[in-house]
Amino acid sequence: MQPPLDTMQQGIARQREALKDMLRDPLAQAAQACSRVWTDRKALDDVLTNALAGMPMCKYMYALDTDAIQVSDNISREGLIEKDFGRDRSDRPYMNERVPSEGFMLSQAYISLRARRPSLTAIQIVRDETGQVLGFIGSDFDLRKLPLTGKLYEEPTHWRQIKGDPAIRGTVFHQTRTNSQMDLQIDTVLGVLEELMVDHGMYHVILHFSSSRAVIWLFDDPYRYRLLDIDALTDPDICLIYPRLPYPENALVPRDKIRTILDSLRDLRFMDEMFYLRSGTINIFNGVVGLTFSCDGSHYLPWEEFLSKGCDFWATGDTSGEACPI
Repeated sequence: MQPPLDTMQQGIARQREALKDMLRDPLAQAAQACSRVWTDRKALDDVLTNALAGMPMCKYMYALDTDAIQVSDNISREGLIEKDFGRDRSDRPYMNERVPSEGFMLSQAYISLRARRPSLTAIQIVRDETGQVLGFIGSDFDLRKLPLTGKLYEEPTHWRQIKGDPAIRGTVFHQTRTNSQMDLQIDTVLGVLEELMVDHGMYHVILHFSSSRAVIWLFDDPYRYRLLDIDALTDPDICLIYPRLPYPENALVPRDKIRTILDSLRDLRFMDEMFYLRSGTINIFNGVVGLTFSCDGSHYLPWEEFLSKGCDFWATGDTSGEACPI
């Protein structure tokens, strides 16, 4: 049986705990060694160079005083970066997070100044023999170099809604729907899409009603999308170029509900001349239907919940307290 997937926040928390477990002891040992040579810049560089050698995933190490002024050179795999001695790091995001009483802290991810890549910094307090705080050790990590736990997070399946462009929302009362080429041939388009999804391996589609196009993804070539224009979408012969495949058993959307969902998207397209569907998406594996309306508001919701709502709900339900479906 496949283990359950993490939610995004669970996955992040799990990864951070694994990294903390790997870094806590090496940095504590480095802090003890640094405390004995704290006022000697060269000796401090030597201690940090040895510590860096024992942490292959670490990119830079350095020592800071209690004001976050660097009192060592930057230690890197390529050698010392002397220009960073005396650097003020007090405005960096990792120096604005509270270090716990245990003396070790792993920062939130941030974008580095030099490489402009997602990074993490571990901060370890350095104390003398009496417990007096001398400063900190900083260790920078490029997210690409970290040993990830590799457990995928699970995309949430609850209803989510996202407000769109304020400029579009502000002018929604001044617009009316104009029939697109897809609108004029909608039954043919939906028939072609149903055939592709049910019998020819299409598992994800983005249907752009207003611009008369569809973007599709197929089982046999999942890493690349295909763009179908209105000529392709209105030609049933297009189905001949895609191999016939059985409907997947692990799809969350039942085979016999595909046409019902497509018909419901069509109904939302024509439900009102002011508030109408601009695009709709279906993914049969995560079971989610996506909706983007004329006011540029979007909804992502489970297919069952989508089918339980009629056009009256979207036209008058006003889920956000505004005169717009979102």
